[in-house]
Amino acid sequence: MAAVTLLIQNGTLITAGDTYQADLAIAGEKIVALGQNLSQQEPGGVAEILDASGLLVIPGGIDPHVHLQYPQGPNRVVSSDDWFTGTVAAACGGTTTVIDFVEAGPGETWMDAFESRLGESEYQAVIDYGFHMSFNRADERSLAEARSVIEAGMPSFKIYMAYDNIRLTDAEMLIALETLKEHGGLPIVHAENHDVIKHLVGRHRAKGHVEPRWHPHTRPAAGEAEATQRALALAEIVDSPMHLVHVSAAGGLDAIRRCRERGQPVTGEVCTQHLLLTDALCASPGFEPAKYIMAPPLRTNADTEAMWGGLENGNLDFVVTDHCPFTLAQKRGERRTPEFRRLPEGTVATPPEEPWSDGVPPFNQIPGGAPGVETRVPLLHHFGVNQGRLSLNQFVYHTSTAAAKLFGLYPRKGTIAPGSDADLVLFDPNCEVTISADALHQNCDYTPYQGMQVRGWPRSVLSRGEVIVRDGEFVGPEGRGRYLKRGFYA
Repeated sequence: MAAVTLLIQNGTLITAGDTYQADLAIAGEKIVALGQNLSQQEPGGVAEILDASGLLVIPGGIDPHVHLQYPQGPNRVVSSDDWFTGTVAAACGGTTTVIDFVEAGPGETWMDAFESRLGESEYQAVIDYGFHMSFNRADERSLAEARSVIEAGMPSFKIYMAYDNIRLTDAEMLIALETLKEHGGLPIVHAENHDVIKHLVGRHRAKGHVEPRWHPHTRPAAGEAEATQRALALAEIVDSPMHLVHVSAAGGLDAIRRCRERGQPVTGEVCTQHLLLTDALCASPGFEPAKYIMAPPLRTNADTEAMWGGLENGNLDFVVTDHCPFTLAQKRGERRTPEFRRLPEGTVATPPEEPWSDGVPPFNQIPGGAPGVETRVPLLHHFGVNQGRLSLNQFVYHTSTAAAKLFGLYPRKGTIAPGSDADLVLFDPNCEVTISADALHQNCDYTPYQGMQVRGWPRSVLSRGEVIVRDGEFVGPEGRGRYLKRGFYA
């Protein structure tokens, strides 16, 4: 066995399948041993010992749905966390791996878009990361690139059923599914009914319903349920697996359940916000509901209860954030480019194209998304484990292991075992925190979870054997994260 460089003692180790007391030995970047009294087995001593008395030792969280430094929509409003601030926030919240997206622009090849995203991330990211490719067109050039994209380590492709310019029609979806099946790629689908959304947005704007509170009325749960069923029908026609992103509607979850019961290979994820927040937050007049403009929108209490049920019974596989933060100034339309520590090369901060006399833009021109990457693990522990909805093992499964398995990272990531990367969280289950934007590390001036009180927070975080968070504060170097080249989807 290689010389042990770090030893974690006296902690309670939690995996998706086991709970036990043991020491954990790390050599360089890897876990090399689990057992009792491991320090006595090292004749030359250990370089560093961490005492985990009273703490849970869990695999580093994996959030496979984030949008860092992401230009959104026709106005190209850039999400406010760059690759440094976003991954620091993730690390401080107990997440050691994220998977973001590559979205090629008009005339840009998928692989050129990938190289551009890699250029943004590789010198900033502080934790390991991967990408999904957006299957945002089904032309011959793009179809011919699918194999190269997979070989570059991106075997998962996001298909949008909504949004102008990036969505696929049903006919194009069939072509995409056939292509991915041929090459060993996994379709991951944003299921909403585009025509319903366009129709309802037009109706509400014509009636003068422009305030942020009208946003949820244009993206009904029935539209998500219909699109989910339609996507799964197309997958069945092609005999293709499918993953549904950010499931939020009980009707959509029912469609997933029915397919799983008859053996169709389908998986699903749910966002933290669709477990904990409801559309009641969107009901007030004025600007406040702009904080909660996202897609899918917040749903009813019955829908959130259904999402918890989906986690408990296994019809939903893991919890993500869809972390896509915008500052309040960006939500108001006062600027497109956030106040990064440094602007991405070639980016120019510009005023909005359309002035708004009352300071509140129409709901369909407010950038959609919210922060959440730093609070996901503590929130799921508190509202899942502490409130008796999830066991500690299920908590680990839904925050780390399940995503690692689906997206080709297991057992390198997502578990505690000899040979796995030493991505670990020393989690204090008794630490009480009142969530506040001022105390978080994200580059955003609000959090949708402001004022929520939770019990349980990461104390220390390790990424590939290096302590990068101590006592809740980031202590690692910028740019230490590595791109994760993932294999073909099995």
